[in-house]
Amino acid sequence: MSAPANPFAAQAPLRPGDRVAIVSPSSPAKREHLDAAVGALRAWGLEVVVGESALAVDERASYLAGSDEVRRRDLVTAWTDPAVAAVVALRGGYGAMRLLDGLDFRALRAAARLPDGRPKLLTGSSDITALHRAWQAWIGVPTLFSPMPGNAVFADSARIRADVRAWMLEPWGGRTITGALDLAGASAAEPTLAPEASQASASAAGARPETDLRAPTVLAPGTARGVLTGGNLSLIAASLGAPEDSRPGADGTSAIAVLEDVDEDPQRLDNLLLQLERSGWFESLAGIVLGSWQDCGDPAAIEGLLREYFAERAIPVVAGLGLGHDPEAPAVGLGVPVELRAPAGGAPALEVLGEPAPPAAGGAA
Repeated sequence: MSAPANPFAAQAPLRPGDRVAIVSPSSPAKREHLDAAVGALRAWGLEVVVGESALAVDERASYLAGSDEVRRRDLVTAWTDPAVAAVVALRGGYGAMRLLDGLDFRALRAAARLPDGRPKLLTGSSDITALHRAWQAWIGVPTLFSPMPGNAVFADSARIRADVRAWMLEPWGGRTITGALDLAGASAAEPTLAPEASQASASAAGARPETDLRAPTVLAPGTARGVLTGGNLSLIAASLGAPEDSRPGADGTSAIAVLEDVDEDPQRLDNLLLQLERSGWFESLAGIVLGSWQDCGDPAAIEGLLREYFAERAIPVVAGLGLGHDPEAPAVGLGVPVELRAPAGGAPALEVLGEPAPPAAGGAA
């Protein structure tokens, strides 16, 4: 199977004047957060329409932004509108996966391009991982794994707003992620010590090293190219065995996976990683990018867990790139070719490419 090229390598997904639709496929948002989101997108020169789900609350389950029918209809209406260039998830939470079985993916795929030929864009992260996975499996256009405009991190960080704007309104080719947005410059200039060196320095000083999960770190060295996939670990584990689930790279296309999570203690993370391991999910990957583990408990326990699962891999694995729920999380395009660079003892980087990724070793061309 041929690997996809990057349609946004030299062409921005959106242009000033494009119409974007704000929807809530998951949990409800507050009026002030919606107003702030609309204001930010309009300030970028975009026309904004707001779906019914944005402020809806389901009568049965207050954790849902309206019934499944309301949220699904909002999503489909927005995506199939020929005048809408992007569908923006207002926030995450819970509920996006509940929509999948009722979606007509043939109709959604038919509506995936604007009249001028540009692919439409879906944006969001966290619970929206369920939609990213389905869009990658059935629709075949790139999506943007990004902080959402209805969340506090978007309101609190000018860097996040500028980064999301750049991914939406500028070409993707050559964009490089080296860590959380507030650390990216320092991490590139001052590479993290190799794990052995860090441990040795701490032992010599007679102190236990302080664990910093935000430090960009190489767990297994190497360089790989592949199509970027993945997202929130809990959502990926929950989708195992579902129609949209497949092992990344199993079709012969080289794949690199992002994994991150929030509010999951180390025991729960261990269980989720074990689910993926036992299912064979990691077997065909060309590389792994570990993002943020915000509010997931003892950093030393998480670091030990990540090293147990990933440090002995024969593929490049990096940690601490900030993707996901970090207060300064960068955005990244999914379904596009990337290069993962994990030099031993150096600073890791994830770069979005313009050309197609190569086939996996031994895979079909």
